[in-house]
Parts: sequence; structure tokens; C-alpha cells
Amino acid sequence: MSIAQRLLGGLLLAAFATLAPAKMLVVLNSGEASVSLIDPQARKEVRRFEVGKEPHHLMRTPDGRSLIVGNAVSNDLHFLDPLSGEIQRRMRNIADPYQLGYSPDGKWFVTAALRLDRVDVYAVQGEGPGKTFRPVRQIKVPDAPSHLIFSADSSLVFATLQDSHEVVAIRLADQSIAWKLKVGDLPAGIWMTPDDRHLLVGVMGRDYVEVIDWRAQKSVKRIVTGKGAHNFRPLGDGRHVFVTNRVENTVSLLDMQTLEKVYDIRVPNGPDCMEVSADGRTLWVTQRWGKSVAVVDIPSRKMVGSIPVGKSPHGIFIADSAPWK
Repeated sequence: MSIAQRLLGGLLLAAFATLAPAKMLVVLNSGEASVSLIDPQARKEVRRFEVGKEPHHLMRTPDGRSLIVGNAVSNDLHFLDPLSGEIQRRMRNIADPYQLGYSPDGKWFVTAALRLDRVDVYAVQGEGPGKTFRPVRQIKVPDAPSHLIFSADSSLVFATLQDSHEVVAIRLADQSIAWKLKVGDLPAGIWMTPDDRHLLVGVMGRDYVEVIDWRAQKSVKRIVTGKGAHNFRPLGDGRHVFVTNRVENTVSLLDMQTLEKVYDIRVPNGPDCMEVSADGRTLWVTQRWGKSVAVVDIPSRKMVGSIPVGKSPHGIFIADSAPWK
């Protein structure tokens, strides 16, 4: 290859890198079985492609090589490139993966099968992008398991049970139920405080977040946020967490040390899942009833834009994000 050809190739690569965003905002359109890829700088959808039916939630693998999308009705997972959003592979025969999560030690993959009323536990096998999930046990729980979170030592997974108004704790070592606790109506999102002391539960049928001392197995506080308290996303500073209030059409910031609300931000059209930019200045919120993603300026506490996407947008992700703590 001549020097001129090398220079031309370098210029073409540089031009492509300038035109194509390095890291896409990935949005799951649960109402139309598709994924929207958004250029976060231009604030516009640049591509939409099909996945399985009812993609609701997603998560990055612990090694950072893949983004897993759970397709609840088609009973499968899609693995995407976390930077570009391109499909890497498809894993079939994962029943109703409505919500999904890896244990902190990376040994267990767990799904909340909401329509099947069970929590499924898989052992993680293999290395790299080709790893597989070996079914270990299907745990029947009443009713409608929704969201998941783990204890820091990976001994327990906690799940909200929407229709029985409970939180259940499951031991991962033997997949047995450790305890169940009644909480408020329609518990949805669940989060663990950074000190591994309290569970935060979004009580969707009410207007508050319930605080649980999980070791004592009791509720210790209710933080009023807004009607339809739903899902969580940490700010990334190790202290604060956002919660969406789907009916109130607000997002609240909570202090996980004082267990108090700090402020509210107005976000219309059923705010649901969230993502935070790496610099902590931008919050993206899926608007479940608006076919759009809200753009929120965190310092000014104001919604500054909205990006059209597909029907019933739910899960959202960007690789260049604030830490999940």
C-alpha cells in the first residue's frame, strides 16, 4: 500500500469517526418489539431495528462486552454491542425474562418472569461473549415478580411481587426462599443503598418509596415522592438516587444517607426508566406513554428536550454513563 493510499484511508476513518457517534443511547420499545439507537449529542434517533417481542429491561454484562436485552414474550435474550448497539447474538429458551440481573460475584444470572409468577436462577458458564446460562431452578412466587436487586455478598436476590404486594428474598446458594415481607400496593422498582443496609422499594400503587431494613426484615420508613413511584437510577455520586413517579409525572432525587427527598423534576408522559451521563449533568428518561425519551438538565432541574422513539419505551442504556452506585 502506497503512502498516499494510507493517508487517504486514515482520512476516511477519521471522517467516519466524526460522523458516527462513538456511543449510542439504546432504548427498548416494548410496545413494538424494537430497539431505537439515539445519537445523544444530536438528540435524534438514527436507527431502529427489530428484536424479540416485548423488550422491557436490559443490562450490561460484568465484563462490559455485551448489553443483554430481555424479550419477555418471545422468551429469549438479544446480546448487543454496548457501544454501537449492533446485535451480537441471540439466546433462546429463556422464559419470560421481564427483568434480569447478574449477581455481584458474576456466578448467577437471574430473571423475574412476571407473567409466569416465578424467579428463574441460572448458573453462568464460560468466558467472554460466548458464555451461556445453565438453568438451575425455577422458583414459584406469588404474584407477578417485577424487579430485582442483590445483596453485596451475592448471597441473596430480592424481588418485588407486584400483585401480592410483597418483597421476597431468595438464597442463591440453594435457591430457597429466605423470607417474604408485605409492603405497599404494587411494589415495582427496588434498589440497595450503597452501605448494603436498606432496600428502597418504589410503591407504584401509592406515592412513596418504602425503606426496608432487610436484615431485620421490617419496613423502617416511607419517603413520599409522588404517585406511581416506580424505578431507580443512581446519580453516580455514591449517595443520591433518582426515582420516577409515573402517575405524578415527576422524577425525585433521594438522599440514600439521610433517606429524605431532595427535590422533584417535572417529566410528563409516564416517566419510567432512566440513564445518567458520565459527567452527571444529563438525565435521560423513557416516557412510557409518549413514544419519547425526555432529556433533563440535572443542574437546572429542568426537562430541556424530548426525542421521539417507538411505542411504549422502557429500558434505556448508554455505555458512557455515570456509575451505578
